[in-house]
Amino acid sequence: MARKEKRNTSSITQIILGIIVLAIIFIVGNNFDLDLLKNLTNDVESNALENVDRKQQNNEVTNVDGNLIIDYINVGQGDSILIRQGEHAMLIDGGTTECKEELLECLKSKNITKFDYIIGTHPHEDHIGSLDDVVNEFEFDTIFFPDVSSARVTTKTFENLVLAVANKNMKFTTPVSGKEYSLGEAKFNILAPSSTSYQSLNNYSIVIKLNYGENSFIFTGDAETLSETEILNSYDDIHADVLKLGHHGSTTSSSKKFLNAVSPKYAVISVGKDNTYNHPTKTTMDKMLELNIPVYRTDELGTIECISDGKNITFNTSPGSYDYMGD
Repeated sequence: MARKEKRNTSSITQIILGIIVLAIIFIVGNNFDLDLLKNLTNDVESNALENVDRKQQNNEVTNVDGNLIIDYINVGQGDSILIRQGEHAMLIDGGTTECKEELLECLKSKNITKFDYIIGTHPHEDHIGSLDDVVNEFEFDTIFFPDVSSARVTTKTFENLVLAVANKNMKFTTPVSGKEYSLGEAKFNILAPSSTSYQSLNNYSIVIKLNYGENSFIFTGDAETLSETEILNSYDDIHADVLKLGHHGSTTSSSKKFLNAVSPKYAVISVGKDNTYNHPTKTTMDKMLELNIPVYRTDELGTIECISDGKNITFNTSPGSYDYMGD
């Protein structure tokens, strides 16, 4: 995932050539060898073109073997997403404290013994409520969590997670926007957070884009319009086939500009049935209907399984409705 660049390759090449010419003239005076200068120029241009080719190759779609399996786990009014590719697994969020037994049972039923990555998107209880239990129960290589020191989070839920990680002699890895990681044959880039201080804890949410063959997926946590705008300002291409809508389909997320840039074929909402927050909202569902995006929602469909073979995406169920809870 390449960030937006302000200076193109040809401009950089011209600057390098100019420096070389000046250096040669300064060193050898008026008797410099024109043939030598021509050869040096050709070498610089060849290297520049090689770097461009390499950059293009890095952005090319790679062939993959096997399936990528994503389970948007029904944890009620919360988020928990299991991603598997071959023998590799990643968990994004752990739902509420009340879903502990159901979450652990679901993970064990998938024969999970270890995670390559665990991601706690942000400190809200409906995302990390049972994540300490997951940390206690399973081995893992890396656990991502945003730097919320400026927010001075002091909830018992957050303290439980911090203690569980410390008891495993592990430390949180702070997400760095733009950095890429591998999950088996899949790769994912961190898109957010971009800043270190926000008024809303939701905007600390870790947002990732995962690529598998020709397919791509974005997972947003509770990132609001502010975070979405920062992503749009930082990256040229955030198109994805499947978008997990931010903040359970509330009005604070899924701005029109963000939806147009992602241009998803499918949307997923992790939301609790008859929740007191009135999620999802009419505003968001009207956008889905207007853009003709099929919506898969856990309050209507339960746990949603999405499978990619690198070219085709299938779901274990038909899409849900465009019904809403509040305005």
